[in-house]
Amino acid sequence: MDGDATAGRLASEVPPATATKALGWSGRDGRATPPALGPGAREDASRRFGRGRVDERFVGTTDPLRDIPDHTEVDHEAVLADAKVEAVLADLDRDLVALRTVKQCVREIASLLVIDQLRRSIGLESDRPTLHMCFTGNPGTGKTTVAKRMGEILFRLGYVRKGHLVSVSRDDLVGQYVGHTAPKTREVIKRAMGGVLFIDEAYHIYRLDNERDYGQETVEILLEVMENQREDLVVIMAGYKKEMDRFFSDVPGLSSRVAHYIDFPDYSAEELTEIARRMLQQQRYRLADDAESAFQEYLELRIKQPRFANGRSVRNWLDRVRMRHAMRLFEAASEGRRLTKRDLVTIAAEDIRKSRVFQAGSWGDVPC
Repeated sequence: MDGDATAGRLASEVPPATATKALGWSGRDGRATPPALGPGAREDASRRFGRGRVDERFVGTTDPLRDIPDHTEVDHEAVLADAKVEAVLADLDRDLVALRTVKQCVREIASLLVIDQLRRSIGLESDRPTLHMCFTGNPGTGKTTVAKRMGEILFRLGYVRKGHLVSVSRDDLVGQYVGHTAPKTREVIKRAMGGVLFIDEAYHIYRLDNERDYGQETVEILLEVMENQREDLVVIMAGYKKEMDRFFSDVPGLSSRVAHYIDFPDYSAEELTEIARRMLQQQRYRLADDAESAFQEYLELRIKQPRFANGRSVRNWLDRVRMRHAMRLFEAASEGRRLTKRDLVTIAAEDIRKSRVFQAGSWGDVPC
């Protein structure tokens, strides 16, 4: 069956649902259980996606566990070379500072999928692992980056067709009036089919204390899709840990559909400094000698101030400091000074110290 046709079929059959207090299935046909995906749709997706090729030596083997000798070697090098999983993991190490526990969790999931594919290569079929995930942590700790890399790994190993990431929030899923939510949610799921659906601040989708909240309908559709279309879609929910725990307790059946829970810790000052160095290097800048200490002072102050967002705040700092650097050089050139390459690539201490972070009484503002 053609891949695009399969995708269209799966997406179009995301069933319309009506919100209920119990957050159980309530399709318009009135049945107590969700409808099937259609004749052969689920089986086709299951056969095509996340299924490695069986080695031709073992095609037709009735019982691989019994009939294939235990000493038979499997071609793990071919699987690794084809999937290039190590390259994706290396990219993750390069792109993200620290986060050793997070990277270990990603490696464990990748290992499971590689070995699962090797088992299938000799006909050892097993249930497809549940791959839905929950990422918890403060803003700017790398959750979206890891989600993108996870999509690449799943794609390379054949567990999703495309490996793309669709990142959404409540506003993308929940409507403002009756009849608006289901079409919005189904359209998002349609775009995400074959890849990863990343829901940031997922706990905002549904509010238990508001019986008129339209997010109930989104939750119902997600529950059904996460269970019955997991061959072609991986859902990753992200947010603060406390709020995510409350969300799972408010929505019966949701936590049981999520297999992997990964916590993203805050970065230390040393790790944030390394992130800044990498960002500067990538954009072909460097700090003057006195700017190094100025940045350390900036960082110590900024961490204590409101709305600090780890790596994201470092990125915002670089954007602002580049602007002040550019303004300083522009004014110097306007006054007749000749500029050199050193000027163009060097961030001076004064470019950093002009930030509002150093000004007393500015904590109520968004620092820059």
